[in-house]
Amino acid sequence: MAKLSESTIQLKVSDGTQMQAFVARPEGHPKAGVLVFQEAFGVNGHIKKVTQRIAAEGYLAVAPELFHRTLAPGGTLAYPTGNDWSHIVPHINGITREAALADYQAAFYWLKEELKSGVIGCVGFCMGGSASFTANSGLPLKAAVSYYGSRIMQNFDLAQEQKGPLLLLWGGKDQSSPPEKLAELANALKGKDYIQAVFSEAAHAFNCDERAAYHAASAAVAWETTLAFFKTHLK
Repeated sequence: MAKLSESTIQLKVSDGTQMQAFVARPEGHPKAGVLVFQEAFGVNGHIKKVTQRIAAEGYLAVAPELFHRTLAPGGTLAYPTGNDWSHIVPHINGITREAALADYQAAFYWLKEELKSGVIGCVGFCMGGSASFTANSGLPLKAAVSYYGSRIMQNFDLAQEQKGPLLLLWGGKDQSSPPEKLAELANALKGKDYIQAVFSEAAHAFNCDERAAYHAASAAVAWETTLAFFKTHLK
């Protein structure tokens, strides 16, 4: 892995709140910036590792703590046991679209100032996959990648607001994104620059190597596809 530096920063959000974020910075001048949007468990070890992997490719990467209104700085949540999400749902429900966009803007403009450039993309996982879709509707992103962002299905009204090219990665065994919903999404995105890729043997959360759903082969191909997408559009 390339030499990296890591830090924790504090961002001022337009609603008056403060948001902590994890930053991974490559050696030398970054070639572009990438926002990394967390799963529903906070900016935990897995998300930090993803952020580091992106920085190792030459990007300045920042992972904002999207639960900062309901969770202490640096706080994370345990992966669910079975179908028990009771400790997580209040944090997800505590984020409005307006508040979310304010968070994304704070991280985006920090990156823009650091880079002296607007060449910025994003990638998100699960809840963060939906965050990528929402961020791409409100920010002038050059590329947006969504891993199994099934909450996108509740935000079809943002489809025609997508700014940058969009890469949508799905698990074929993920019941939260059935084929008929993906077809509806494709219809909503007509005229937009997007790619949908379905990994037939993968379930939801297939990229997270800390969870039982991890599918190594799908995760490896999805990651290489993500990097190729960034290489194409973040220049």
